[in-house]
Amino acid sequence: MLGQAYSLLGFQIVDGVVGAGFPQKPKHSAVFAQIDPQGSRLTELAHRANITPQAMGELIDELEELGYVTRQPDPTDRRAKLIVLTDEGRAAVEAGRQTIVGLEQRITEILGEKGHQALREMLNKLLAEGQPDTEAGAS
Repeated sequence: MLGQAYSLLGFQIVDGVVGAGFPQKPKHSAVFAQIDPQGSRLTELAHRANITPQAMGELIDELEELGYVTRQPDPTDRRAKLIVLTDEGRAAVEAGRQTIVGLEQRITEILGEKGHQALREMLNKLLAEGQPDTEAGAS
């Protein structure tokens, strides 16, 4: 059921962004959900999205053609490039945020405030369990 909910919400977010005038495909969310405001290296984006650098490169190429991102020199490493959102890309991300706000409101309508809060707490617990333990000496 989590997978079905993930897919449903993901498609609803993309539909909201496309409906706001920002054409894209669901797979482009792998970039929009991971990119840092100041830009990110392609390898970082791929790692965060859990896809290969080659697959991420294809997504970046598509988003560059759509005018949502550019490749710029990384000021900390002249050999590297940063993937940076354009003004249009930032507007698409904002349309996604607004869509998510609407979806959150709809979830509250369906589950009630307490039910929505309980769902968030359970999901946070599941996500925390999936994170690697970063404490020193933890096994």
